[in-house]
Amino acid sequence: MDLNQIHNVYFIGIGGIGMSALARYFKSIGKNVAGYDRTSTHLTDELKQNGIRVHFEDSIALIDLPFLNKNNTLVVVTPAVPKEHFQWNYFLKNGFVVKKRAEVLGIITKGTYCFAVAGTHGKTTTSSILGHILYQSKVDVTAFLGGIVENYNSNIVGEGKTVTVAEADEFDRSFLHLHPDVACVTSMDADHLDIYGDSSAIEASFTEFADKVKDKKKLFITKGLPLEGVTVGAENGSDYNAVNIRIENGWYVFDAETPQGKIEEIKFALPGRHNLTNALMALAMAKTYGVSDDNIKSALETFKGVKRRFSYQIKKDNLVYIDDYAHHPTEIDAVHQAVSELYPDKKVLAVFQPHLFSRTRDFIDGFARSLSAFDNIVLLDIYPARELPIEGVTSKWLLDKIDNPNKKLISKKDLIPFLKMTDASVIVTIGAGDIGEMVPDIKKVLDEKN
Repeated sequence: MDLNQIHNVYFIGIGGIGMSALARYFKSIGKNVAGYDRTSTHLTDELKQNGIRVHFEDSIALIDLPFLNKNNTLVVVTPAVPKEHFQWNYFLKNGFVVKKRAEVLGIITKGTYCFAVAGTHGKTTTSSILGHILYQSKVDVTAFLGGIVENYNSNIVGEGKTVTVAEADEFDRSFLHLHPDVACVTSMDADHLDIYGDSSAIEASFTEFADKVKDKKKLFITKGLPLEGVTVGAENGSDYNAVNIRIENGWYVFDAETPQGKIEEIKFALPGRHNLTNALMALAMAKTYGVSDDNIKSALETFKGVKRRFSYQIKKDNLVYIDDYAHHPTEIDAVHQAVSELYPDKKVLAVFQPHLFSRTRDFIDGFARSLSAFDNIVLLDIYPARELPIEGVTSKWLLDKIDNPNKKLISKKDLIPFLKMTDASVIVTIGAGDIGEMVPDIKKVLDEKN
């Protein structure tokens, strides 16, 4: 498919984090862009502010006339859209070019030098750090990201034509559409079992992705993964190894041992040992591309983070509010490790909104174990996303399994009044559902009481 022949790009599910990045990209190169999403969010508001028309009703009548010309219109669809979607079926029945987001990303990146960042956890932060390093180092890069990078307030960084960074999503095996020159795999934990069935199928899919990189010196893996590649880790003897790690004035300061020598006194602001590995993974890929040690150090020090990835909303001596996208037990463990390291003597309240009935069912014992580690836990009802309810799978079931007396199940509408009354000095909201839309209101109410 020749994107130069495409004048109009219509998105079904335009408000998704990956879809909205593509929408911004096509708008930036002069295409006519519009789309549908089920609900209005901060992301769709920003798209509209960028001049992209977005509507929220699945009606063919709302598709503007230019997008009904199948000869110069590309339709991009997210895998989460239901099969009975009217607009999707209209485009299919009338012979339009309809492609998944991952296919389009594959087409865009195929003619470029492509860095692909994969992993069940850590890929958004790692790809964002890498995009920031390359962009700050004057590389001709465009980075397509699965989160909003604080430095740019965007999920797309740069407008380069020759180098791309792509977050390689394992959902629906999407990452197999990419053509990476350099790649990494941050983690391979079981997830998306509604798609894969079991952990062995996930591992096979990651192995197939890794096999796309023929030169294993350009495949970077977290130490311990069952793949052939250059290992990355913290204080574990990896090929790229973070050592002499300490915390100074809220910063991580560490040295990086690399096959080419040591890089000393690196400063990095994101909390949590997992983020040290993410930073080192980005460092390894950038260094392999030829970015200088000084440029890498400077970019790591100026990286501000990704929204909803251990994102500070309030940071005062007597009150801290952190928001995080974690939706898997391993990710919740990482949040707890970071909070415990930074605030060992503070009263911590964790508010968790489970994401998907199937994920809650598949990892119920892992969620219970991870959440039990917090001092105080509040659960919200499960956010369904693309799913229908599953009998017996509820937040009450999860609550009963949590081994901690300081636990509570409340509705979303009661969360704000509850937070007005809490005496916790560190509050963490966790989850991949619409709890993210509540963050501004939570921040406002906590600021008012402090």
